[in-house]
Amino acid sequence: MTFLPVHPFSSLKWPFEQTDIDVKKPSTSLLVWLTSMSKFSFAVARIHHAVRSWPMHAVSSSPEQSTSRTLFRLSIGVFLAGGFLTAVVGLLVPRLTITFGLGYSRATLIQFAFHLSYLIFAVPIALAVLRIGYMRAIVVGLTVMVLGCALLICATVARSFALLLFALLTLSTGITFLQIAANTVVTVVGGSSQAAARLTLLQGFNALGTVLGPLIGAMFLLGVVGHGTPGSRLWAVIPFVIGAVFLTGLAVAFQRYRDLLPRPAPASQTLVLRRTRALLCNRRLAWGAAAIFAYVGAEVTIGTLLPNFLMLPTTLHAMPVIAGQMASLYWGGAMIGRFAGAYLLQRCDAGLALFIASATAIALTTVGAFNVGSGLLASIALIAVGLCNAIMYPTVYAIALPIDPTEAPLGSMLLCMAVVGGAIIPLMTGALADRIGLPASLMLPGACYLLIASFGWSARR
Repeated sequence: MTFLPVHPFSSLKWPFEQTDIDVKKPSTSLLVWLTSMSKFSFAVARIHHAVRSWPMHAVSSSPEQSTSRTLFRLSIGVFLAGGFLTAVVGLLVPRLTITFGLGYSRATLIQFAFHLSYLIFAVPIALAVLRIGYMRAIVVGLTVMVLGCALLICATVARSFALLLFALLTLSTGITFLQIAANTVVTVVGGSSQAAARLTLLQGFNALGTVLGPLIGAMFLLGVVGHGTPGSRLWAVIPFVIGAVFLTGLAVAFQRYRDLLPRPAPASQTLVLRRTRALLCNRRLAWGAAAIFAYVGAEVTIGTLLPNFLMLPTTLHAMPVIAGQMASLYWGGAMIGRFAGAYLLQRCDAGLALFIASATAIALTTVGAFNVGSGLLASIALIAVGLCNAIMYPTVYAIALPIDPTEAPLGSMLLCMAVVGGAIIPLMTGALADRIGLPASLMLPGACYLLIASFGWSARR
């Protein structure tokens, strides 16, 4: 009995000559499949434990316990969908470099458009969250994301690069709503002592989505590269159709529970706005924003360029669909690390753990950038960076976010604006890759981890 279905495009000729890794070799395909599925099975077990256990001890009174349980379960879908679509968007970069022959600097405009909204719309969205409340803001964000998926479908069918960039900006605007509203409410509701562990646990579901994204999306986005027929374009929209349907269901669910949490009082909104200047002078918040800028820039850059790296003759010379699916191993490392980190961060210092993870990421990125040892070793090292990334975002976020609930929304806004690092660092790395080569250019995201390590060292107890 075979574990892999016959791919509908397996008979097509590929634009790259295959040497070391062949998609048609059962042993290679089976290895990629089994490795990814083992991580998926691990995640399912952790999900079952998390849903049953975390909300039960988060609060003491029965009404609050019911609210916390409902909020936690709804948030799982939000984090899962966000991870899935983020990973699928990352596959558009290798698709464009192959289909349109774009250089790295132009192809990474995908991530520039996708992350630009965090800088442009973070302030008005944060004010909207304060006005309409967390639950309604999440409904708005999910609805905007559905619109973004619809535009992505139109852009793929029409083969319009300009429409594609606009669709990505729309999609990320919806995600910005979720970043500010969902991350903040999960951090604030349930107390601050376990905020890092709580957010890390939910980020694990986000990482599960990033594993499923390449496994599913690579078959449709990279399995048909170089074939611009209408039929192939219709296959390429399937991941976005899946995303639109799932997001619609989530929007309906959150609309049903829109009154689960009370809206912010008008007086508290005024108070928060008065504290904006003082909040900008908060050294820990500013330092944390810089760390998030560096983290998102590094993670997105490596995750986006990893398929292209694995296709290089000096590394694995993998075919596009296999290289895209192997990116799930990178995101899978983050998934396993986040579920494990949710447990470990309850028992060890968050700042020290952040420092160790960042230092390890620096070493692994250096091995990948300079191709130390062999192409196989460099590929393994770069994939392993995903495991180091696991605890970084939720830990930095929880450490930097102000404890005062009245300051949390604007603090979250500033941290969310820092996600624009995912627009800047990939673009800079792409420009470097066109000049000095892809492997050497990865030292730029590697340098980003130096800033994160410094933040972790300063935050240790």
